[in-house]
Amino acid sequence: MSTTVTDEADRSPSERVDVCVVGAGPAGALAAYSLAERGHDVVILEAGPRFSFEDRLRRMERFLRPAYDWLDVWEMGGDRDAYASTGELHYPLNTTRIKGIGGTTLHWLGLVPRYHEKDFEMESRYGIGEDWPISYDDLRPYYAEVEREMGVAGAEDNPFEPPRESPFPMDAFPPSYADSLFGEACEALDIAMHSTPQARNSETYDGRSQCVGYGTCAPACPSGAKYTAEVHVAKAEAEGARVIDRAPVQRLAHDDSGGRLEAVEYATPDGETHRQEARQVVLACGAIETPRLLLLSESDRYPDGLANSSGAVGRYLMEHPFAGTDGLLLDETRQNHVGFITSECHQFYDHEESTPGSLKLEFINNAEPSPVEIALGDGSWGDDLVGAIRRESGNSLRIGALVEQLPREENRVQLDTSRTDDHGNPVPDVVWSVGDHAIETMRYAQRIQRRILDEMGARITGQTDPHTPGAARHPMGTTRMGSDPETSVVDARLRTHDLENLTIASSSVFPTGGAMNPTLTIGALSLLAAEYVDEDL
Repeated sequence: MSTTVTDEADRSPSERVDVCVVGAGPAGALAAYSLAERGHDVVILEAGPRFSFEDRLRRMERFLRPAYDWLDVWEMGGDRDAYASTGELHYPLNTTRIKGIGGTTLHWLGLVPRYHEKDFEMESRYGIGEDWPISYDDLRPYYAEVEREMGVAGAEDNPFEPPRESPFPMDAFPPSYADSLFGEACEALDIAMHSTPQARNSETYDGRSQCVGYGTCAPACPSGAKYTAEVHVAKAEAEGARVIDRAPVQRLAHDDSGGRLEAVEYATPDGETHRQEARQVVLACGAIETPRLLLLSESDRYPDGLANSSGAVGRYLMEHPFAGTDGLLLDETRQNHVGFITSECHQFYDHEESTPGSLKLEFINNAEPSPVEIALGDGSWGDDLVGAIRRESGNSLRIGALVEQLPREENRVQLDTSRTDDHGNPVPDVVWSVGDHAIETMRYAQRIQRRILDEMGARITGQTDPHTPGAARHPMGTTRMGSDPETSVVDARLRTHDLENLTIASSSVFPTGGAMNPTLTIGALSLLAAEYVDEDL
């Protein structure tokens, strides 16, 4: 299988540029495009390859075949992607990230709700967590802009959504058959269901296909209907930006004063190391690699790592613990007929008391193996295979919930000096545990889920253990934003307190994590950061 676009690319550095962006996921792509469109000379450095779009069908097939697992789809693993996880819970880093042009949007689900006003005011409202140095109103115009840029399908049917300034760019996807079953029960219980905003085309948009219903949004969309950051990498290139792939950054080098960065040092497949000089640097490599790179960039001036005078680099890692309840109905539920989620409930998001915290209910459409997965794994043929598919599919149900986790200093990203990557650098050690606030909120979510399934007459077949939940693969908070340089890494401009030409565009700047999928907020912050970098230039 061809895995990457083959080329004889020139990976030598450009002459000193206006901006060097590290990372070609959604944050880096949007920031780079915004800055290149304004006329600035931009170079993007990406650790992974540029993947071929023509290979998407085969990547989807890899996902469906029992001989492969999630890591095989986008070739994650080995020394390049080595990591440690020494916390109470194992953190599945290599199923969380992808190294390559497009980053995590290559395998994301594409759900793009906005954060609520309360997410920016946790300490003021509840006396827990932190306040952001910016408000929801500050981000509103950027939320609208990134919805247009990505292409978001949605409807204004959510009574709990924060105020909007314009309609969604595309109409929402219709609810699934399973949603209609959930809807009857929720109506009887006065629980409001509404559509799910998605960065997936419900119609042809921005030159990309309408969704054709492969149903494998995660981890591969063969049609291109689901947004990936490749879109804005290409747009940045069209505006003159240069993209260097397979160029993992090794460290950031500062000037003699320690107040400014001089260059970004990166490696290339030929074994060479280069220095890309830039007037401004934007780190956009996620909540794990961003603090790792800052810690790797220690110097005599910064012995504890770059931009770390507060000691907060790597600390306050947050996730969205996933709480789920499974059930079976006697009637068919038609799982796997559409994408993963078409309806949600935000009714239990805003709350009066500090606990339980925020949660977002998700009504799942893939609560069992797909018929293709059953067929490929069963090994039988003909009528026997038809019988196997009928036995194993058709009447499952699942309600999920993303749950708020508070920032905790002990949850962190640090360097594991006992193991090195393929370039001899210490690997990231992800230390993650849940905490009482999230555990109580998960239990609350599961009580609601059980009420809905009981109302449907379903037999409960399983629930997540709140002490050992899975992570929703939304790492946040390891270079937090704040007004006080003693307790935060970046300011309200997303510029580091310690270095005047280093900006961070990432979920790593989130002071709190809420319970909403973070990518739309990442995009909004990236556009905000680009605006400030433009002002500085």
